Amino acid sequence: MTPGQGEGPVTAPTDVEQGPNVARMYDYFLGGCHNFAADRAAAEQILRIFPDTGVAAQANRHFLRRAVRLAAEQGVRQFLDIGAGLPTQGNVHEIVRQIAPDSRVVYVDYDEVAVAYARRLLPVDDRTTVVRGDLRRPDELLAHPDVRRPIDFDRPVAVLLVAVLHFLTDAEDPYAAVAQLREATAPGSQLVVSHLTLDGAPPLPAQQGQAVYRRSSAPLVPRSHADVLRFFDGYDLVDPGLVPVAEWRPDGEPQERVSHGYGGVGVRR
Repeated sequence: MTPGQGEGPVTAPTDVEQGPNVARMYDYFLGGCHNFAADRAAAEQILRIFPDTGVAAQANRHFLRRAVRLAAEQGVRQFLDIGAGLPTQGNVHEIVRQIAPDSRVVYVDYDEVAVAYARRLLPVDDRTTVVRGDLRRPDELLAHPDVRRPIDFDRPVAVLLVAVLHFLTDAEDPYAAVAQLREATAPGSQLVVSHLTLDGAPPLPAQQGQAVYRRSSAPLVPRSHADVLRFFDGYDLVDPGLVPVAEWRPDGEPQERVSHGYGGVGVRR
C-alpha cells in the first residue's frame, strides 16, 4: 500500500493515549497518514532539529527491502518482523513473495493502533500474521501461538529488528532479548538490524532530539558502532558488514545517501 492512499487518517480509539507515539511518528516521516496531531507535532520538532530525517527514514526502509530480498534469495522462507510499526509501502510480505510466494511473515508490534491497522490493511491468510507482542518480553513473544503456528523454529528464520532496538534502554537489556531470539532460531537463520546512531552528530542537536523522544511513547537510545555490533554476537556478518544503512548493498533504488544509523545482516552459526 502507498502512504496516503486508500485509507484516511487514523482515528484513535477512545482508550488509546494521545501522546506522541514513535511508530506513528515514523509513519509521518515516511509520508504516511496513520498518525495523530501529537505525533505530527513531535515529528515536526525532530525535522526542525534534523531536517533530513524523512530522507533517512526512507533510506532505512530501502535497507529493509534489500535485506529481506537477500534472505529470500538465499532460501529463507520465514520472516519474523519485530517492531514492524504501521503498514506502509514495500512491506516484508510484498517483497519476499516476489521471490518465494510460499514465504510466511509474522509482524509483531506492541502498539495497539499499529497492530489494529496492520490487521485491517494487511492480507488475511495463513502466510501473513499480525501479533501484538513486545521485544522486551521475548519469552512471551516466542511462545505466542500466532508466532509458533506459522514459524517453524527448527528451520532458518529471518528475525528483523529494523529501527526498534534504539527504543530499548540499557536497563531493559536489549542484548539479552536479542540473544534469546538467537537461541530460539536454527543455524542459518538471519538477523537484520538497523539502529540509530549519533556518531558524528553535533552534541546540542542530538540532545534536543532525544528530549523530544523522552516526551513520546519511548525514549531514544542511539548507540555507537561498537555497541550495535554487539547485537551480532553469535552471527557471521555478511558483506559489507555493519555500515551506514544507505551504504548496505545499494542497488540503484532512488534514495539520498543519508543515514542516521547503521545496518547489517548476520547469519547464525
